[in-house]
Amino acid sequence: MSRSGAGGRTRVKTAKRRTASSARWLSRQLNDPYVRQAKADGYRSRAAYKLAELDERFDLLKGVKRAVDLGIAPGGWSQVVRQRCPGARVVGIDLLPTEPIEGVTLFEMDFLADEAPEAIMAALEGPPDLVLSDMAANTVGHKQTDHLRTMGLVEAAAHFAIDTLSPGGTFVAKVLAGGTDNALLSLLKRHFASVKHAKPPASRKDSSEWYVIAKQFKGE
Repeated sequence: MSRSGAGGRTRVKTAKRRTASSARWLSRQLNDPYVRQAKADGYRSRAAYKLAELDERFDLLKGVKRAVDLGIAPGGWSQVVRQRCPGARVVGIDLLPTEPIEGVTLFEMDFLADEAPEAIMAALEGPPDLVLSDMAANTVGHKQTDHLRTMGLVEAAAHFAIDTLSPGGTFVAKVLAGGTDNALLSLLKRHFASVKHAKPPASRKDSSEWYVIAKQFKGE
């Protein structure tokens, strides 16, 4: 399948059933230091370091007692929350199956389903201090359509956060290049004292993802 090239970099051969694009993806995975470190640290994905780096910069997890992880699969973000906030009650939801995580309640369902918010809140047994969203729509290959579909998920996550967060709470969501659109940005600024965008070092340089960090929820 692969062999080491100059400098110890793993080269991936294109097998008969492997396309050139999948070979490039596999090569990137094999040579990604965050992927290797995630395996060594017991994290399920390199995405764990994105939240860890955002926490170090914005102090997101301090004092968190209840957290929601929207788009939890495979679970790296919730692993970080449980590690840094051992007593926190964490609820995660995703269309994809997620292997159990100690201390995390999992729902395999569509967050946009009418019954999803109620199920999440019942499991939390109180308002969350932190709502995380790493959701992204499945891409169809049309840049504008993909952007609109993903931002629709971000907007749904933002409204859920505004409806449920305890005063002083935090909302973090993955957005795409260009950041949060004006209408959503205005909504967040009305409800949070601080709204910023950041791209953690663990995000690949060629990735279009950024994160919006809304802190100090004003409440009603």
